[in-house]
Amino acid sequence: MSFLEVRDLSVRLKGGGPLLRNVSLTVAAGEVRGLVGESGAGKSMIGKAILGILPRSVEISSGAIVLDGTDLLTLPPAMRRQRVGATCALIPQDPLTALNPSRRIGPQITDRLVDILGWKRAEAEARARALLHEVQIADPDRVLRQYPHELSGGMRQRILIASAFAAEPRLIVADEPTTALDVTVQKQILKLIAGLQARHGTALLFVTHDLGVVSKVCQSLSVLYSGKVVEDTDVARFFAGPAHPYSAALLAATPKYTDPTAGLNPVPEAVIAAVRAEVENG
Repeated sequence: MSFLEVRDLSVRLKGGGPLLRNVSLTVAAGEVRGLVGESGAGKSMIGKAILGILPRSVEISSGAIVLDGTDLLTLPPAMRRQRVGATCALIPQDPLTALNPSRRIGPQITDRLVDILGWKRAEAEARARALLHEVQIADPDRVLRQYPHELSGGMRQRILIASAFAAEPRLIVADEPTTALDVTVQKQILKLIAGLQARHGTALLFVTHDLGVVSKVCQSLSVLYSGKVVEDTDVARFFAGPAHPYSAALLAATPKYTDPTAGLNPVPEAVIAAVRAEVENG
């Protein structure tokens, strides 16, 4: 049974054009689903719509976001925030901008547990220390007293991962969580997220433009173009042979790092024209 079901979700600019077009996808309990596509395809927009953090300049025009049997879009705003806050979390893309530079690390992890979920402060602080151990940060007590600028990029991203898992959410949206990191640290962070997800049994919606990441951490994926899902499949089937020409072109465009003589294969203009016409014509 699906823990999250997005049905025919459409999002548009207020007074403007569409950003998401009848998006449908599901995430089962404990599943890792990837959202892939070019920059601007709408991947992060889907995550923001689910979490209720869309920019004020856009609005949901139709559809449903069903979380554990309840359509979030039918709830009053305060009740929706409470439901999402108790069951969902976000791992943002850039830890330097996601963390408040004027506050110590400790309160940035514990405040959500205390203020939204009603934990006691001592209980929340103990949970924060345990999670920093779990994300392989040495000397958690020292780190909890530090400010974000005193930590490396990899450590800041580990802080955000710890914060996301703090309240044992049933769904985490990971919005390109390795983009701002160097390649070596990316591998460490991906391994860390995969391990935490498996141990905690958390459903994960993983936003990325990197098909290599999808092959390592996801069981299923949705391919987007211009706000529309053009293919929805499991990862093994996708890498064996994508069903949609645009998906096949994206896979073919992935650089072959094992062959330094291999050239780049950009998505052909004919494929772009065909998928654009498909999306615009519904």
